[in-house]
Amino acid sequence: MLATKLSRPLLNFSVKALNFKNPGNGFTPVQRFCFPLLSPCGSRSYASEVDQIGSRAVLITGCDSGFGFALAKHLHAKGFIIYAGCLQKVKGDGGSKDLDNMKSDRMRTVQLNVCDSKEVDQAVEHVNSSLEDPEKGLWGLVNNAGISTFGEVEFTSMDTYMEVAEVNLWGTVRTTKAFLPLIRRSKGRVVNISSMMGRMGSPARSPYCITKFGVEAFSDCLRYEMQPQGVMVSIVEPGNFIAATNLYSPERIKAIADKMWDELPEIVRKDYGRKYFDEQVSKMETYCNSGSTDTSPVIESVAHALSSTTPYTRYHPMDYYWWLRMQIMTHMPAAISDRLYVY
Repeated sequence: MLATKLSRPLLNFSVKALNFKNPGNGFTPVQRFCFPLLSPCGSRSYASEVDQIGSRAVLITGCDSGFGFALAKHLHAKGFIIYAGCLQKVKGDGGSKDLDNMKSDRMRTVQLNVCDSKEVDQAVEHVNSSLEDPEKGLWGLVNNAGISTFGEVEFTSMDTYMEVAEVNLWGTVRTTKAFLPLIRRSKGRVVNISSMMGRMGSPARSPYCITKFGVEAFSDCLRYEMQPQGVMVSIVEPGNFIAATNLYSPERIKAIADKMWDELPEIVRKDYGRKYFDEQVSKMETYCNSGSTDTSPVIESVAHALSSTTPYTRYHPMDYYWWLRMQIMTHMPAAISDRLYVY
């Protein structure tokens, strides 16, 4: 198989455990590659950390659950002052309740809907007024809030496309623009959570892929502009962590599929048929069950981007299968990658 042949040059590197697994057979972080410029122990060589972490504040969006909730607790344990943006804080639901129960003066939950400009502006005012020294600014912004869905192009409504984009893409842009003056004051960090789907397309995932491709482009442009300002911008591109984030339960997949089928134009239902539709839904169920349940590679990537004196431009917390697939799909002719992974 061509993918196997393409992996052979990698054998020239010292690798602790080089085993390209099917995504359903377990998770092995790609950071375990040992490249010549990295440490000989089989992990990435992490530079020294910035000083005075205990005085540095970080705002994270989407802390109600998943990556955001875990990240807020991890960075708090690391010593950062955390502003945890929670969509459900006003209702007292979700992660905000658990984070508030920590009773820590370094854990501060904030009502934040990244789709609502008014709430974003209020969050900026709250952070600015509660910082110990507003003139020194906000050290970090982590744009983590996001939603996902599935469905082929003809199966997906325009409302769904716009809903996903409003959170994943425009929410990232809106929040970044609002907090950027505070980040510039501290010469701090912006960390945007993208996805491997921001680097390569996938059938039935166009609403999500579009937004994450947009986050990648926005982050690159922002990095170019902020470099002279002393602000560093990093992108984290997780692999398949659906099982860990609870984005898709079997019940949620069924609910999305039933609503999608009911809203399809009659000509689309007639041309494709229910059998084909159900087969695609079944593929999505299989994909969701194959994801990693260990979020630590993602959490550690974000923590490194915020605390290292020399953060990376891109982080790839994903197993070898997805890492190799991403390299092939982004560097090989499409005629080859399409035959390998799509058709």
